Amino acid sequence: MEAILNTPIQVLDNILALNLDINIWSARAKLTAEDFGETELPPDELASLGSKKICDPEKLKVFNKLKKRAFTLLDRNGVRFLSGWAIPENKAGDIIAELCRIRDEFLTEKAAFIASYDLAIEDWINAHPSWSSIIAGSTVSREYVEKRIDISWQLYRVMPVMGIDSVQAMEESGLHDEVENLGGTLFYEITKDATDIWKKVFEGKTEVTHKALSPLKTMREKLAGLSFVEPHVAPVIEILDATLGRVPKRGLISGASLFMLQGLVSLLKDGKALLTQAEAMMASPTPENVLAAFFGEYEQNEPVLELEGEIEEAEPVFVPAFSTGTIDSLGLW
Repeated sequence: MEAILNTPIQVLDNILALNLDINIWSARAKLTAEDFGETELPPDELASLGSKKICDPEKLKVFNKLKKRAFTLLDRNGVRFLSGWAIPENKAGDIIAELCRIRDEFLTEKAAFIASYDLAIEDWINAHPSWSSIIAGSTVSREYVEKRIDISWQLYRVMPVMGIDSVQAMEESGLHDEVENLGGTLFYEITKDATDIWKKVFEGKTEVTHKALSPLKTMREKLAGLSFVEPHVAPVIEILDATLGRVPKRGLISGASLFMLQGLVSLLKDGKALLTQAEAMMASPTPENVLAAFFGEYEQNEPVLELEGEIEEAEPVFVPAFSTGTIDSLGLW
C-alpha cells in the first residue's frame, strides 16, 4: 500500500513562514512601432512587438546571482509553503543572519550600480550607435531604477483562523490543506534534488571525489531540520547515514562504494520507491540492516585508493545514528 502523507496542523507550532521579496530592474522597455520608423509591421492580431534592452544586462547579473543564493539558502533549510518557505523555528536565527549578509551585499551592489547608472546608459548607447535613438528614447531616470531594485523579507508565524462568526470561513480557510501537503512537498523536493544530483554528479561516472558527498549531506541536514514534519523522514535519514558512514574516508570513490552511492541516489529520486522503503522500515525497523535490505547482502571490504602526491581530505562524514529515536518528532508523531 502506498504511503499517505498528511502533515498535522500542529506542525505550525514548530515552523515559521518566510516570504522573500527580491525585485530586480529588467533593463528593458517595450518596442513600439515608432522605433521602426517607416518600416511596415504586421498588424497587432498577427504579431506583437517584444522588448529592447536599454542597459547592459551584464551589469545586473550580480543581483540575479544574489537572488539565486538567497533561494538556495531557503531551499536547503526549508520547504516551499504558501507564498514562500516554511523553516524550522530553531534554525530561523541562522537563516536570517545569512539573509542579512546577502542583503548587505545586494544593497552594496545596488549603490554601486545606481552611482554609475548614467555612465552605464551612455556606454550602452555608444556601443550601439546605429540604434542610439531607440535606446535613448526609452531610458528611465536613476530614481525610477533605484525603486525597482530591492530586497526584503517577512518572517511570521502562521495560525489557523479561530473564534470568528463564520464557521465556513474557518473550515474553508485553505490552511489545513496547505499544511497537510507539507510532507508531500518535502518528499517531492528531495526527489527533485536527487534527480539533479544524479545528472550533475553520478550519471555515467566510474569514480568521483568526496565532493560528490556534499549535496547528499546538504539533503541530510535539510531532512534532519524538518524531521518533525513527517514520520517517513526518519528512515530516509537513516538510509543516508548508513550509506555515508560506509564510504571510504580518503581517496577517490569507485567500485562497490560508488555503486552504493549511485543506488542511494537512484532510490532518492524515485519518490514512490523511497516512500515504500521508508514505510517498510517503519513497520519493521532494523536500522543496522538498512543497506543489506536495499543493496543486497554486501560488506564494505573495498580498499582505500591511495593517490600519488597530495591526497584530498574528505569532509567529515555523519556518524550513523541507526535509530529513529534520535530524530525529534517534537511530539507530533
